Amino acid sequence: MTQPGFPDHKQHHEGPLVGKLVVDLSRALAGPHAGMMLGDLGARVIKVENPDGGDDSRGWGPPFVDTPEGRESTYFLSCNRNKESIRLDLKAADGKAALRELLRRADVLVENFRPGTLDRLGFDPKSLEELNPRLVVLAISGFGHDGPEGNRAGYDQIAQGEAGLMSLTGSGPGDPQRVGVPIGDVLAGIHGAYGVLAALLERERTGRGQMVRTSLLSSIVSVLAFQGTRWTVGGEVPQAQGNHHPSIAPYGLFRCAGGSVQIAVGSEGLWRRFAEEFGLSVRDERWRDNQSRVAHRAELAEAIEAAFSESDAEELLARLEAAGVPGGRVRSLDEVFGWEQARSQHLAVELEHPTLGRIEVPGSPLRFFQPDGTETTRLRHTAPPRLGEHDDAVRAWLDSAGLPGDALPGDALIGSGAS
Repeated sequence: MTQPGFPDHKQHHEGPLVGKLVVDLSRALAGPHAGMMLGDLGARVIKVENPDGGDDSRGWGPPFVDTPEGRESTYFLSCNRNKESIRLDLKAADGKAALRELLRRADVLVENFRPGTLDRLGFDPKSLEELNPRLVVLAISGFGHDGPEGNRAGYDQIAQGEAGLMSLTGSGPGDPQRVGVPIGDVLAGIHGAYGVLAALLERERTGRGQMVRTSLLSSIVSVLAFQGTRWTVGGEVPQAQGNHHPSIAPYGLFRCAGGSVQIAVGSEGLWRRFAEEFGLSVRDERWRDNQSRVAHRAELAEAIEAAFSESDAEELLARLEAAGVPGGRVRSLDEVFGWEQARSQHLAVELEHPTLGRIEVPGSPLRFFQPDGTETTRLRHTAPPRLGEHDDAVRAWLDSAGLPGDALPGDALIGSGAS
């Protein structure tokens, strides 16, 4: 079914990981995000949940959405599409036996327990290798699986602070702020998913799986980019400085009549066009090159905001576009998800939820195309599952005479609720 507001596609494709089975033991966000990414790529993902309430994030809110059957957490809905749910008590013999059968058939295991927890449950690396030598294991932790603080619990905001990100975020050095989304969790999920893909590719060569490890700490530190090398190479400790770039000027958020706009003047050619359009002198020694403009950023910002003061955002954005200078607005999320450009990129996905009916969730950032232009992106998605929604179907499959690598029964699981 073509989703309203989206391009019409003549064919639906299941994605490059169709035929792969992922067992997702994770909860909260980092691991579930990785599992969702693999599901978006076509893998079949079975989410194993604690019978006593399931994934922690099922109870995280508000907001919740009430239904006659109970309440649904919008947090849980954000990171668990394209999965089935089975309840297993991994401390009980029956639950462990069912998990062994799942892993015997699986291509990938995703877990984000504290280091050592899976070992204590009887699924240490040696046991997993004996059970399924082709299994790729993704293990996500808070601060790493070894080292002097490897056993610390991983929570996003703590990791943002410990990894230095909060020291770079805020209005100034005395105002550390967390990023407005749990970026450490999300980055760990993204890095974990791409590690899994690399391990699956290597398995084609070696015939064997391996363990992939990442953490919230490593995922944040690895994306510090030029801020990291400001210290490691330049010997300068970066600090928060609000909505302006520390190394490029003008680049940031500027006030105008009734609001604000963002500009990114990233080259001398852009600076000349920008200065000409808004009456700023290119001969002013304070602004003769980027280094000078950075050194006099406050004075430059004052001059720009004076030039912007008589125009509203719409007028300024039109002038910036005409001059070829990158600019933009700060959108609220209702504006983002109503924006035709975002919708044209499949960044909103409509799903049929068993109790909520039609819902919309943020979509995958990836699209796939054949050389002739035919899009092969996965377009049919299933809603995040109710706790234990697929208990009977998955157990029936495990009780059958299937061998490792067998598919789950038809589309009985993945097909329900497909849009």
